[in-house]
Amino acid sequence: MTASQEASRPAPAHLPPAAPWPGSWQPLGACYRPGADGRGGTNFALWAPGAEAVELCLFDEDGAETRHPLPEQTFQTWHGYLPGVDPGARYGYRVHGRWDPWTGARWNPAKLLLDPYARAVDGVFTGHAACCGSVRDWPEPQAADTVRDNRDSAPYTARSVVVHDDDDWADDHRPKTPWAETVIYELHVAGFTRRHPGVPPELRGSYAGLGHPAAIEHLVSLGVTAVELLPVHQFADEDFLRGRGLANYWGYNSIAWFAPHGGYSASGTRGQQVGEFKRMVRALHAAGIEVILDVVYNHSAEGGEQGPTLSLRGIDNAGYYRLGRGRRGYTDYTGCGNTLDTRQPQAVRLITDSLRYWAAEMGVDGFRFDLAAALTRGSDGVDMHHPLLAAISQDPLLSRVKLIAEPWDLGPGGYQVGNFPPLWAEWNDRYRDGVRDFWRGARADVAELGYRLSGSSDLYQLGGRRPYASVNYVTAHDGFTLRDLVSYNAKHNQANGEDNRDGTDDNRSWNCGAEGETDDPSVIELRDRQIRNLLATLLLSTGVPMLTAGDEMGRTQGGNNNAYCQDNEVSWVDWSLLDEPRWQSLRELTARLIRLRRRHPVLRQRAFFSGLAPLPGQLPDLTWYTARGNEMTPTDWPAPTAVLGMLLNGGAMSERDRHGCPLTDDSFLLLLNGSARPVEFTLPPRGPFELLLDTAGTTAGTTGGAVGGPLAPRSLRLLRLLRLAQS
Repeated sequence: MTASQEASRPAPAHLPPAAPWPGSWQPLGACYRPGADGRGGTNFALWAPGAEAVELCLFDEDGAETRHPLPEQTFQTWHGYLPGVDPGARYGYRVHGRWDPWTGARWNPAKLLLDPYARAVDGVFTGHAACCGSVRDWPEPQAADTVRDNRDSAPYTARSVVVHDDDDWADDHRPKTPWAETVIYELHVAGFTRRHPGVPPELRGSYAGLGHPAAIEHLVSLGVTAVELLPVHQFADEDFLRGRGLANYWGYNSIAWFAPHGGYSASGTRGQQVGEFKRMVRALHAAGIEVILDVVYNHSAEGGEQGPTLSLRGIDNAGYYRLGRGRRGYTDYTGCGNTLDTRQPQAVRLITDSLRYWAAEMGVDGFRFDLAAALTRGSDGVDMHHPLLAAISQDPLLSRVKLIAEPWDLGPGGYQVGNFPPLWAEWNDRYRDGVRDFWRGARADVAELGYRLSGSSDLYQLGGRRPYASVNYVTAHDGFTLRDLVSYNAKHNQANGEDNRDGTDDNRSWNCGAEGETDDPSVIELRDRQIRNLLATLLLSTGVPMLTAGDEMGRTQGGNNNAYCQDNEVSWVDWSLLDEPRWQSLRELTARLIRLRRRHPVLRQRAFFSGLAPLPGQLPDLTWYTARGNEMTPTDWPAPTAVLGMLLNGGAMSERDRHGCPLTDDSFLLLLNGSARPVEFTLPPRGPFELLLDTAGTTAGTTGGAVGGPLAPRSLRLLRLLRLAQS
């Protein structure tokens, strides 16, 4: 064959052409589809308005890189189509442009960049200094971020992966649990099954492990209706953690908002993680359990100006991040070095496109937004009419999923509990603090507790929201476990490598007389009672309860209240605890309380209490009592006391069933004694009563009078009224 014949011979079908075809500017990301010649190929599209050129970098099985300049730019998006690029292909971008940190320009083509719209990520982020756009070890540290680092980062960073998935979810049945019936269980995908004896070893710590029948059986037996997963977007470990031999276990360091984290995949990271995640969601849905994702859109893993250049910083630094007044540095409302700038249309688009992808194509039922206040910041502080909130509320898909805000950030005016608009629920830390304080004896009155038990109307009613806007919790991933909350007065975070400086000092905990584990039977008995008090209060309160994985079986972190970097037995659920009668009984109590809540709508009302009787001569829907059996007056609420009675009248509910008929239920009297002494509670003349629960240990009771005798110190009692006598 002559040289001219060789040059004119068409390239083999499995190889991409020497130059990309023009392709399309939408959708963003890598989209596998048939080309103009009928062959399969991939369209690549990257929004990079300030770039001077964009190179698509493809990597073969040996890691060799081939660069293809993208030939077209339409509406600020660079794009090109390459036939023969199939699913599983690994790629990245090199973006050319100015290096002028003083104006926010940080383009550096020596850095291989992840596609922000990548559906999967293969490989790891090593933390090598070459991954930084500037010279990290420059001899003048104060100027280091201004000196461009020209070393190639490709050997030290991860690659985007082409994914093709035409799943139509035809066999999936979403539970669509109403908000008022929701019980959330917060868990870590990996940590939940790392030590689970019923999950095959090769599946432990993975999406497949969480979707395994043995893991789901525990959730079903508890009765929870939704799992809230700690971040599953692809994330990277921080450099300072690598230096300590630790890792970012929680995952609040996202870098690819469309990609399931590859470290949780048992099947592979060349796109297999996508299918594995979907199969997990299907299995949970089949069991009647919704999937809520904890999402981190407020910042990225690129950190501050001396952090790595992994994606957004090298694509359009000023288009994605909030820059400081000097443009060289970043405005940091997150404590992580940077904040996404949701004043910019493309940042809003990235977030909403990601949300729609997870809801529509990955089967997710809702989202909990980390540091959500940071996402609502305009030019003059927090704005609840922010374009991002407006875009979500007007979206025909996103407006129908569950939306939960962590309603604060670290900036001025960032505490926004109670201020998010309708459609949004919120993590209610006022509930957490009020309930903790009551049971540890730190409050002089019961006013705060009254609001928290009854749905936090002081926070949510005036905004046109419902009681289920309040996600009630006593513990979460961040802080003490429930067992540690009653076992430690102070944090014990030495294993984190920061000399116990990290983590909050405001734990509102009480060790019941001994710091840490003890053999003292009186301390153990009091701790177990306090755990029962806290769990029962949570599950009998109006609002949406959220449990933390393992609290129902006595999981401990040894007093570590900031175990974000402990990917080990400190954080993993210890299933062997269920072999102990002490913790098995706690699990049974938790399931019993959830069943009680599910059976009785008066315990999970959709509307706020009015305090009014439906008809003259009848009892109100909610009545509060003193220990003497008298209805509380306005002067009783601020008076020093740790005793409270709460009567829920199931015959005076304002709700109607699906056919429009008035909804009625049993009536319940909840008695709480947060003091250190027994209290003789005079029951109101509304009985007779049946004792359902006594956290001091009583499991049965008689009718009439002071059922079960005096309230024990620091105990809770739930009574059902067998026949409600009206006034």
